[in-house]
Amino acid sequence: MALRFALIGCGAIGTALLELVKDDAGLIAAAIVVPAGSEADAHTVAARVAHGAQVLSAVPADGIDLVVEAAGHTAIEQHVLPALQRGVPAIVASVGALSAPGLPEQLEAAAREGGTQVQLIAGAIGAIDALAAARVGGLETVRYTGRKPPRAWKGTPAEEGRDLDALGAETVIFEGTARDAACLFPKNANVAATVSLAGLGLDRTTVRLIADPAVTENVHEVEAAGAFGRFELTMRNQPLAANPKTSALTVYSAVRALRGRVAPLAI
Repeated sequence: MALRFALIGCGAIGTALLELVKDDAGLIAAAIVVPAGSEADAHTVAARVAHGAQVLSAVPADGIDLVVEAAGHTAIEQHVLPALQRGVPAIVASVGALSAPGLPEQLEAAAREGGTQVQLIAGAIGAIDALAAARVGGLETVRYTGRKPPRAWKGTPAEEGRDLDALGAETVIFEGTARDAACLFPKNANVAATVSLAGLGLDRTTVRLIADPAVTENVHEVEAAGAFGRFELTMRNQPLAANPKTSALTVYSAVRALRGRVAPLAI
């Protein structure tokens, strides 16, 4: 039997996800949940890549096996928490939203109440399994560096006091904790939040964010050390065509998590 899922959000990530799974026999996009006033765009997407999906303002009370979130902090509070409390499992893509004080605990409590589980995707970064395993044996330091073209930082605090279009060299636009990075750069720092939640936590993970006119990709670097030894990871991700603030790998990660729910063999 096919898995029926409700997609929360129909922006660049949600639309790309639907395009990639539209021919998967084991997956049915049963509903697209968007805020009031956004129905027209969602109907257009549904007609193209999610035939039969209802466009709604809330997750249906029944007929849904899974919720997939791709819409941000407000959507987690409005839709994911109630779904979990009803016993519907969820996949969350907006991991950066969990920098909000108390939100991770609310998700855990809602999943526990509903006897189900919420999965946070790895998104644009790799080695999350190794980082989480290292924490078991004793993790001492974790540092994340995010390097993106200046245009990827437009519309963020990086524009304060500087002209991003005129940068002639790499410029550090933020240095601090993962919690502060995710709060100040919510559309750019999902990776920082993911790395911290897998490792030492939001307040013990150090983060540097860099605007670099010499790069065209989104470059993610993670350095970790502890009882396990140490590792250094560098990933050079192509940005999502519809949104340069997001790596295309974020969409692929969400699709992998979704397909893993129905695959006979998953890793």
